[in-house]
Amino acid sequence: MKHSLFSLIFIASAVSTAGVAHAGAESGLYIGGSMGNAELSFEDDDVAEIGRIDFDDDDTGYKLFAGYNFGLVPMLDLAVEGGYVDFGSQNDLDTKIDVTGWHASGLVGFNLGPVGLFGKAGFIDWNSEIEHVSLDSDDSGTDPLYGLGAKFHLGSIGIRAEYEIFEADRADIDFYSLGASITF
Repeated sequence: MKHSLFSLIFIASAVSTAGVAHAGAESGLYIGGSMGNAELSFEDDDVAEIGRIDFDDDDTGYKLFAGYNFGLVPMLDLAVEGGYVDFGSQNDLDTKIDVTGWHASGLVGFNLGPVGLFGKAGFIDWNSEIEHVSLDSDDSGTDPLYGLGAKFHLGSIGIRAEYEIFEADRADIDFYSLGASITF
């Protein structure tokens, strides 16, 4: 009896571990979108004749993305991803800031069954429009982005939650989002 109980536990462990080792995100091309809260912190002593601006605000933002997951190693994701992001309009009493951009990043993730964690790093090519009561200003640049996320995959459909930091010159944007993707 004792011997057969150990045999049963061993077989159950072996079968469940084999399934986990080969489960995870699908490899191949994927597309998706996310929506969430964009928190912008901006401080500048000399904004094109406006003078000093210092504020923190948040708004609803979204992003559309496409990428390729190489799927070279079981339980490990290596992917490249790019897309468009709009952080909404951040406002205070006399200033409105809109930031949008195109982004590209590399992703490294670890999967355990249908659940996974990932990190990303890359760049954003951003454009900003600052509207102030006395003057408007436009700016653009290319700066780093990085983030962490968790995902859940059921076949080719994925759901993911992310925290990303976009550094746009003198502004830092923290983007908390929830999204979905489909792998082809």
